[in-house]
Amino acid sequence: MEEIKIYNERVEKLIELDALDELGEFINDLNISDVGELINEYPDNALIFFNHLDFQRALAVFRILDGNIQEDLLTILAPHQMVQLLNELPPDDRTSLLAELPSHTVKEVIRKLNPEERKITLSLLGYPEESVGRLMTPDYIDVEPDWTVEQVLTYIRDYGKSSETIDVIYVTDAHGTLLDDIRIRDFLLVDPVKTKVQDLMDERFIALHVNDDQRETMNTFQMNNRVALPVVDDRNVLLGIVTIDDVLWVAEEEYSEDIQRIGGTEALNEPYLDIPLPKLIKKRVGWLVILFLGEMLTATAMAYFEDEISKAMVLVLFIPLIISSGGNTGSQASTLIIQAMALGEVTLYDWWRVIKRELISGVVLGTVLGIIGLIRVIFWNMAFHSYGDSTLSIGFTVGFSLLGVVLWGTLIGSMFPMFLKRLGADPAVSSAPFVATVIDVTGLVIYFSVALLFLRGILL
Repeated sequence: MEEIKIYNERVEKLIELDALDELGEFINDLNISDVGELINEYPDNALIFFNHLDFQRALAVFRILDGNIQEDLLTILAPHQMVQLLNELPPDDRTSLLAELPSHTVKEVIRKLNPEERKITLSLLGYPEESVGRLMTPDYIDVEPDWTVEQVLTYIRDYGKSSETIDVIYVTDAHGTLLDDIRIRDFLLVDPVKTKVQDLMDERFIALHVNDDQRETMNTFQMNNRVALPVVDDRNVLLGIVTIDDVLWVAEEEYSEDIQRIGGTEALNEPYLDIPLPKLIKKRVGWLVILFLGEMLTATAMAYFEDEISKAMVLVLFIPLIISSGGNTGSQASTLIIQAMALGEVTLYDWWRVIKRELISGVVLGTVLGIIGLIRVIFWNMAFHSYGDSTLSIGFTVGFSLLGVVLWGTLIGSMFPMFLKRLGADPAVSSAPFVATVIDVTGLVIYFSVALLFLRGILL
């Protein structure tokens, strides 16, 4: 962190002195990630930084910049720079960038690509937006089974520079059908003259389908410990590969969207400070209106128990305590289950195991809070004589209500995300505010029902 601060101070001084040649030397000696941090920190000077970088370094920096800065750079770069940059970008990165641009800009960009890159880009853009096809790159090394290892190594030396990765080499037949994938180290540890590719094949490979959902790819990478995976069509023809860096970008975007949904808002899909204010309000207002209408049912529930409230005003004092405890518990359970589902720790088939665990958790947590509530009522009466002869009855009402509401909150919070997943919706939609709103309404019903049980003939 201190190092970045020093870089920032040095860059500010060089820009202030208009020492651009010295600035160019300085940033060309930095790591790519440090240059990216500088451009993200000083977006107004992005063009200055970019123009003083060697082209290959500029290309590497561009790939890691925030999407909004990438878009801004495309609009201010000289035409020849933009064309060169777009043609040299890896196809998967270029496709991800174009997917975020307005359609008229995309058409203009595609027109400026060379014929080969234009063909590749249009092909990738033709796949569904959230599919693996949008992530893949056609830049990979594939060989044939009857090649010797020496031929493979020669081929890699000739063509490997343009490949996305050479960590894994793919084996295909004359029709492009994927037969196997072999790690590069396996080629390096055998006799290159006597060993053929088919001698190294075990045909135990993992492949993604071109129409697979991008969100599901992370688990495949994790479970198989891969840095790249092949992408095939329905006939098992190799179309491209997906590398771990692309999957990590998707995972980061999904994480951001889930956090925003859990907070009770639509996914922003843009950095917070860059999204226009009207659009930000629009993203938030929908859920707030839904939650507000839901909370209006709280007033309806209280109106239903109006007679009981008028007879025992003391019950009103404990309403915030009861419903907030249920809402907090439900929010906890909902967040835990959403996270567990996102990490693949819990599936729909685990619903019975989840409900058993939450049933026990709800009883224990509710008992703890219920006992604390009962003790609070007793000690409060001892100190201030607030409840008179009804102290124990009120205490048991509060205690058992907390037990019931907390138990109900854990069950609703844990099951609702799984219910949404079963319907094909995003579990993150079952956000903490939404669950809390549902429990607020039902918690009142539980509270006053328990009050009728314990206080009938006493205060009611």
